[in-house]
Amino acid sequence: MEKREEITGLFPGSLRAALEGLELDFGRVRELRLRAGRPVLILYGENEYGITEDGRLAEVNGEAKSLLTVTERQIRETAELMGGFSLYAAQEELRQGYFTVRGGHRIGVAGKTVLKEREVGVLKSISFLNIRVAHEIRGCADGIMPFLYREGEFLNTVILSAPGCGKTTLLRDVIRQVSDGHRNRQTGRRVPGRTVGVVDERSELGACFQGVPQNDLGMRTDILDGCPKSQGMMMLIRSMSPAVVAVDEIGGKEDIKAVEYVKNCGCALAATIHGSSLGELKERPGIRELFEAGTFQRLIVLDHAGGAGHIRAVCDGTGTPL
Repeated sequence: MEKREEITGLFPGSLRAALEGLELDFGRVRELRLRAGRPVLILYGENEYGITEDGRLAEVNGEAKSLLTVTERQIRETAELMGGFSLYAAQEELRQGYFTVRGGHRIGVAGKTVLKEREVGVLKSISFLNIRVAHEIRGCADGIMPFLYREGEFLNTVILSAPGCGKTTLLRDVIRQVSDGHRNRQTGRRVPGRTVGVVDERSELGACFQGVPQNDLGMRTDILDGCPKSQGMMMLIRSMSPAVVAVDEIGGKEDIKAVEYVKNCGCALAATIHGSSLGELKERPGIRELFEAGTFQRLIVLDHAGGAGHIRAVCDGTGTPL
């Protein structure tokens, strides 16, 4: 199924018709946001657009009077369609604020919550939707792969950037190439594939739908979908014997303990982390101790220069550029 049909098919009636009528390269659509009583907003490339009432795409510059707005009923119908008309079945995911649909697209939700013992028990009414379009960019890690190995062994690697710079997309391709094996672009030699264990807490790496990954993470990859990172890392080591453990967005105290567990078990690590600079990371308790212990051997820094996914620097564990 083409990306256009995959995305427009998530919407009912007039919303689908409006999207189908746009001259858009859906491969460049990053997000579609629906808010009750507000305009439909589309993050396309690096810019934000709305849909005019006569069906054209218009860049948003603060003026929203002439843009197509969404009703509460349309939000409800859209959520029901995306949830396969059974949002009740997706309640466990919804408690985390999202659910995943076929194609690996992640639907973020917000609205009225009902608390149970001070925890979110159920999302009673949905008034806001954020459709994050899944993108695989095969080969985007080609340029960094030669730096991630020493004598044939994968080095503990962390990808650092602010939100929206493409670190999850880059990690996804690193996992695929480690798992399948690849050819070193510098030496021309074939690097054999290794077993990779992925803890996909928010279903963004493998983008599993009903347990089946929608993204290609490689032939030697095992995935724990929807599992907390701190628990999943330990579970995978005990049950699946990975050579490399991969996780997205480490940061909490429990994550730090699990990373240390991975290191002590002799497994390599591939991970991402939020941050604008190495200096900022080294000021965070827990993360600072990981750097001081030499846990990370490679640091990949991304930024927005020239668009998402730009590699600003490839460094060793001390932050020295290679």
